[in-house]
Amino acid sequence: MAASSLIRRLAALVWAGVASAWLTGCAGLPPPQPREPTAAITDVGDTALGQLARLGASDSAASLSGFRLLPEAAFAFDARISLARHAEKSLDVQYYLIEKDDVGLLLLRELRDAAARGVRVRLLVDDLYTAGEDEVFATFSAFPNVEVRLFNPLPSRADSLALRLLFSVADFGRINHRMHNKLLVADNSFAVSGGRNIANEYFMRGTAANFIDMDVLSSGPVVRQMSEGFDRYWNCEHAWPIERIAPLRMTVDEAQKRFDAIASTAQPDVPIRQRDVMDRSPVGEQLTTGKVDLRWAPFTLFVDEPAKITRAPGAAYAGSVNEGALGVINSGKREVKIASPYFIPGPPGMAMMKAAIARGGRITVVTNSLGATDEPLAYAGYERYRADMLKIGVTIYEIAPMLTGRSRHFGNFGQSISRLHAKIAVIDDERFFIGSMNLDRRSAAVNTEMGLVIDSPELVADYEKLLGGARVSLGYRLRLAPGGRRVQWLEYDDDGGDVVHEDEPGEFLWLRFKNWLLLPIVGEELL
Repeated sequence: MAASSLIRRLAALVWAGVASAWLTGCAGLPPPQPREPTAAITDVGDTALGQLARLGASDSAASLSGFRLLPEAAFAFDARISLARHAEKSLDVQYYLIEKDDVGLLLLRELRDAAARGVRVRLLVDDLYTAGEDEVFATFSAFPNVEVRLFNPLPSRADSLALRLLFSVADFGRINHRMHNKLLVADNSFAVSGGRNIANEYFMRGTAANFIDMDVLSSGPVVRQMSEGFDRYWNCEHAWPIERIAPLRMTVDEAQKRFDAIASTAQPDVPIRQRDVMDRSPVGEQLTTGKVDLRWAPFTLFVDEPAKITRAPGAAYAGSVNEGALGVINSGKREVKIASPYFIPGPPGMAMMKAAIARGGRITVVTNSLGATDEPLAYAGYERYRADMLKIGVTIYEIAPMLTGRSRHFGNFGQSISRLHAKIAVIDDERFFIGSMNLDRRSAAVNTEMGLVIDSPELVADYEKLLGGARVSLGYRLRLAPGGRRVQWLEYDDDGGDVVHEDEPGEFLWLRFKNWLLLPIVGEELL
């Protein structure tokens, strides 16, 4: 889910002239209050997770960290739940989105249970999509050992996102900036990071659509760095205690009972298979047996500073996750493969790709088709560059909404459509990037992000197993039609041949009209 949906809604409101009628009634934030900073717990050597992390690192160089890819939704959810269940001292959790659905409530229940065992739980959530969830987070924070903070809160606490945006529009310059990071750290020993938010559609429980996504389980020195990054966000001025934003209107006992009642509505998770697509057992099983299967490798962690949201675009990009990641991607000498759901290269990205191909390199981009994307305006921004990318030699695949699920490599989509949400790059089959950032201007200069580069040909080989032998799994392959002016979409048929679409597959006349109407208003710089 991209923050550009915020821009669309605000742009439509401003364009219609509605917002001006409400400016005098806009809500405001309460005055900030000083608070004591807290830090990640580092004395974790006596915990079970700390001992497991130390055991795994004993045969590796001190500078290396351990990693395991989590492409399948059930295994990625199991990793989070299992780490929460095994934690003994601390859980630090940071997300752009935690939905009040089965997945969100199941995770919050596990965090509550961990807190009841004496585990310190710090939960930091971006405030954009918390509309209607103040009660959930406020009552959750009523439990001992639990603290909840909201990042860059909107002034309005209306239950509707549209109303929240409407009543907060006078503060647009601030609320346009969001915390897009995704991270869960258990006992400062193991962490899960990557692309997934906490909601049904990121874990194959959506009925209409589900996301193709990727996380990574980490252990070793990288986790300490992740914790240091979390602390910077937790203690910054933009992280507001939930009590300051949505104070409880009930006693602590009543609040705890109310949370328990809400959380009890969550349906149990679906059963998990014995082995994932890479032939590994679930993380929970490995934590129990004391044998966690990881790839040990050098790494580079990029974490945006929280103050990025206060800076002008040029200053925000300097030293950002996107700048660091693009530097790594641009270092490729032979081949770069990129997966990004919202891919808007802009003139700088086009120049970078053109130079890389001129040096003899190959570039492959996987992104969403118009039928798969959840952000049509972002697709319209990418569409501007699509033919030019093909002309300079970029290979492009677009996820087809009903084709990708056939491989079953990312989970069982059932009757739902598939949408790419993973943010991945493979450089020269030797280095692997995974993170929260998209390759667009919003991630580069507006939102905060987190990214991880892992120098491991073995991990790259694990990733390639997901794609090998499943030609249809990438959806459409694009090429220029004869004459080089139009784009064709190639779909593989059951016999391995090509089905050629001269026009974009699907019926999207109304969607294209809305894009035509809104894109000039929003502008590429806000996508």
